[in-house]
Amino acid sequence: MALLSYERKYRVRGGTLVGGDLFDYWIGPFYVGFFGITTILFAGIGTALILYGASQGPTWNPWLISIAPPDLKYGLGLAPLLHGGLWQIITICAIGAFCSWALREVEICRKLGMGYHVPVAFGFAIFAYVTLVVFRPFLMGAWHWGFPYGIWSHLDWVSNTGYQYLHFHYNPAHMLAVSFFFTTTFALALHGALVLSAVNPLPGDEVKSPEYEDAFFRDTIGYSIGTLGIHRLGLLLALNAGFWSAVCIIISGPVWTRGWPEWWTWWLNLPIWH
Repeated sequence: MALLSYERKYRVRGGTLVGGDLFDYWIGPFYVGFFGITTILFAGIGTALILYGASQGPTWNPWLISIAPPDLKYGLGLAPLLHGGLWQIITICAIGAFCSWALREVEICRKLGMGYHVPVAFGFAIFAYVTLVVFRPFLMGAWHWGFPYGIWSHLDWVSNTGYQYLHFHYNPAHMLAVSFFFTTTFALALHGALVLSAVNPLPGDEVKSPEYEDAFFRDTIGYSIGTLGIHRLGLLLALNAGFWSAVCIIISGPVWTRGWPEWWTWWLNLPIWH
């Protein structure tokens, strides 16, 4: 069945949160909606401001362009446009675009009569971003603590923040986040490899059904989570990866100000060692 003819089954009216039928239309295979319009507006303004900031800087090298947050002296106030004000407006545009996209996903879910697990999952990614540029800087008393918008400058910020707390991988929430990230990729890689092996058999062999996939894991590790279960597990692991990555940075500074290796002295001070 052709893609567009298949999608006609789902182009139903209603389900909108704002605007009623006014924005309830499609452009090709893409649903627009009120929040599709706001996404385009926020993303367009934010991108234009990044290009304007680049035009005021020393280079057009895409690796080196950077929009820096305000200096520490501006605290939580508004900064001049070319001294952090651009960063503040771009941040507002980014949050507006991300939240608009999530609400557009909600409208699509309402149209399809399905659950909200897709926008909820995207909400965890939004939460991680907002933690970096709003929650943590607010708790530390200055927008200066947000990360700059640039490729190399962003990587430098990550490196400097890690060194600021000495060995950042000693952060317990960071340990959880990295473990969930790796476990997510590992679990879904196993799933993908299993599906490919089932639907791409050797010449002359039949395509295998999900029952064979279940049997493979039962024979290999003694248990199969099932075709639906693996996707639920992947979602759970991915959401935890995003959540704990946000936790690991928001406790670095507002909660813990020393090197993370020092936090583990509680382990060395347990009575069992004395």
